[in-house]
Amino acid sequence: MRDRLRGAVSYDRIAGYFRSSLFEVAGEELEAVDGPIRIVCNSDLDPEDVKTAVAAKEALRRSWCAGKPEELPDDARPRIRRLYDLLTATLPNGERKLQVKVLPDAAFGLVHGKAGLVRYADGRATSFLGSVNESATAWRLNYELLWEDDAPEAIAWVQEEFDHLWHSPDAVDLACCPFVEADVLRVAERRVIGVDEWRLDPAPAAVAVESPLYRREQGLWPHQKYFANLSLARHRMGGARLVLADQVGLGKTIQLAMAALLMAMEDDGPILVLAPKPLLRQWQGELLELLQLPSARWSGSSWIDEHEIEHPAAGVEGLRSCPRRIGLVSQGLITHGNPKVQAALLARHYVCVIVDEAHRARRSELPKIDDGADRVNAKPDPNNLMRFLLDLSRKTKSMLLATATPVQLHPVEAWDLLRILAQGSPSVLGQGLGFSPWWKAHRCLELSTGAAPMPEHPQDAWNHVRDPLPSRAEDPIVAEIRDELGLHDDQWSLLPEDYQRLPAALRGTQVEPDLFPTYAQKHNPLLRCIVRRSREYLENTLNPDTKQPWLQPVRVRLFGEGDDEALALTSYLSDAYEAAEEFTEALGKRIPGGAGFFRTLLLRRLGSSLEAGKRTIRGLLGIEGGVAADLDDTDEESDEGKAPIADSDFRNFSGAERKALLRCLTLLEESLEQDPKLEAVLSYLLGTRKGLAEPWRDRGCILFSQYFDTAFWMGERIAAHPAFAEEDIGLYAGSGRSGIWSRGTFRRCDREVLKAQVRDGTLRLLLGTDAASEGLNLQRLGTLIHIDLPWNPTRLEQRKGRIQRIGQRHPEVWIANLRYSDSVEDRVHQLLSQRLQEIHTLFGQIPDTLEDAWVQVALGHRAEAARLIDRASVMRQNPFDEKYSRVEDADWESSPAVLDPIEIQERMKNGW
Repeated sequence: MRDRLRGAVSYDRIAGYFRSSLFEVAGEELEAVDGPIRIVCNSDLDPEDVKTAVAAKEALRRSWCAGKPEELPDDARPRIRRLYDLLTATLPNGERKLQVKVLPDAAFGLVHGKAGLVRYADGRATSFLGSVNESATAWRLNYELLWEDDAPEAIAWVQEEFDHLWHSPDAVDLACCPFVEADVLRVAERRVIGVDEWRLDPAPAAVAVESPLYRREQGLWPHQKYFANLSLARHRMGGARLVLADQVGLGKTIQLAMAALLMAMEDDGPILVLAPKPLLRQWQGELLELLQLPSARWSGSSWIDEHEIEHPAAGVEGLRSCPRRIGLVSQGLITHGNPKVQAALLARHYVCVIVDEAHRARRSELPKIDDGADRVNAKPDPNNLMRFLLDLSRKTKSMLLATATPVQLHPVEAWDLLRILAQGSPSVLGQGLGFSPWWKAHRCLELSTGAAPMPEHPQDAWNHVRDPLPSRAEDPIVAEIRDELGLHDDQWSLLPEDYQRLPAALRGTQVEPDLFPTYAQKHNPLLRCIVRRSREYLENTLNPDTKQPWLQPVRVRLFGEGDDEALALTSYLSDAYEAAEEFTEALGKRIPGGAGFFRTLLLRRLGSSLEAGKRTIRGLLGIEGGVAADLDDTDEESDEGKAPIADSDFRNFSGAERKALLRCLTLLEESLEQDPKLEAVLSYLLGTRKGLAEPWRDRGCILFSQYFDTAFWMGERIAAHPAFAEEDIGLYAGSGRSGIWSRGTFRRCDREVLKAQVRDGTLRLLLGTDAASEGLNLQRLGTLIHIDLPWNPTRLEQRKGRIQRIGQRHPEVWIANLRYSDSVEDRVHQLLSQRLQEIHTLFGQIPDTLEDAWVQVALGHRAEAARLIDRASVMRQNPFDEKYSRVEDADWESSPAVLDPIEIQERMKNGW
């Protein structure tokens, strides 16, 4: 081949498989070709993955990494380097010398045939074809066929075959994925280092770049890398004390996990994760799947490791002895106020503590928005979780608090989170003891929000700057102050008189005219310690280097939002709903303070589906086949510990109450009409609903319900419809109840099977309970239907976050909200519709506290519900605007140094 390529002016090549063929072709003497080289090869790309530039880029990245080029032997590195040189070489006209296009094998079948066409300056040409691979084994040991033919007919035929593949609309230009080019160079220069060497220059890239997150997924996006870098930098300055307040769908869990891994490599010692119980499995799964990190979760009596192996413990004291570096513990153990649990956890000192859903740590009563300074600054009465975290903060070097809503209803909630972080760490609010003004909540908030300016007198302004004094990296003037006073970056507090120790020139030309006036807006504690990026910010702000948005925009189009789009109930079904309300009214008269639970239970489930309503009534009446507990399907028992209805409650209904229930059940069971929600779902999936551009099943659809019986019933009905006879339909639920309907028959399967089938495109329709609303990435699906609306607004955001997330192939996702006319959901929608967008824009998502508004509507207290909504919308001054967003890109992908993965595993498997 060397002789044939010498003096060639062009070379067209049909190669084999994308990953290996590039290394093999690089073994040819391509440098001898004076003109362009074009290579087309096949791959495992899905044709659906190449319809948009973003999806094609990610698909190429995944395909390349799946070949594990980092595992090639050292003697292959010269060939890898040659490949990089070829990929980056240019011709005199500026074009790339080596151009590569990749074909999905699903479009053509496996392109195994090898062929090529070489042309020369004097007009000669030759072609070849055969089965031979460009490897030593092929040439020396295998029986391979290679046929060369310079006949014009043969040359024309090979050229036609090449052009057909090269110009295929399914072909993806490798140039669209710069990652592959960078990774080729990285692999060529790759070297493995140990933890001790890494600690001399702790680059996050060396820890991350060969993790599954990078090799199987999309890697870390710039906003995620920024937080990981910031966490490690602050940790090395004595401790990272940060609130991560990114919106749902922006990858908070993986940012926290990466930060924990970096800190674990920097320091030896335990890492504690406190999360709501339903999230513990998600945390453990993502740690293992994305970072290969072992961990153990506390079950209440034992530790369960990443392989589901139980490590028995001798009572609560076993909490002190986690068998892995990372221990996962339910917040519920703290919120329920178990003193033995708290004592066991406080008995240790930690490298890092991570608290997920940290907004659950709150004061029992919030001040009103227009309350005076004394009321805002009053010492809060903390709940159990907040009280515990105030103590735990003193027992850890670093603490990371995660919440999408650092402010629920009042800015002081953000300050409360800083107060937690500040315990034992002067880097947040200063030394305290009444000397730092930032410890005064009202003063901190009015300065941070711009409601008050910095003091004009230099000494008063200095008192706001000196404690805590930011690090050198945060401001060049601060760097000069630290240098002049000999202050290291892990020292945060200065004295009032230290101002006079600064050179007069520094004070007069930089500190007083430049630093003081803008200090509150640039370096206030909320800004320094809270990292909050909204999707809107990332989608509308350009990376200064690439001139592209930090995040590819994914817009949301809502359906079913109009007041006239609620689903009308037939007379039978409307009467049934009315009978349910008669029951709760009768119960309320007999037990004034005890009817609320039954009312909200029944109306929640009736609002989900009529099938769920029937099953609930059967349960209340003690009839077989009923469901009588307020159990939604969040995969695990909730931390709030909702109690099921006691057996005696089934037997003690009055005659009027029982009569109303029986009437409701009879109307539901005897009605021949279909549930309007089923008809609506079918019209969306099949594209028959007015205003739809295409059937939603063609884009892929996730259908959510908070109740398993609603989700299963809907799946059964869809699977039985003739239009879906050949369509597999998945059910993603908790407690081992997941499965697939195939040709109308349901069979159980593991949830990982469902994830894989959605990922590869073989499963387009998935029903999910709220067990699927967290930790499940469904960016392959482009539409979402809320069969019912969860009363907790966070769950609504979490559902949306399954498809409106990084990697979504569609620039716009479609979401439909189903609700019955004049139901609780419809009445709340009417109350919220005027203010919902305003509240969402203000907070970044709807506050959890608005769940109370749903309950008040269900109880018939419409005025109280309106008051709660007004309470949420009255706060006009949001303490988080764009100045709190921080994104800086970092080139991790080209890092040749890689931290030894075996050593990482060994260190992370060490117990407490």
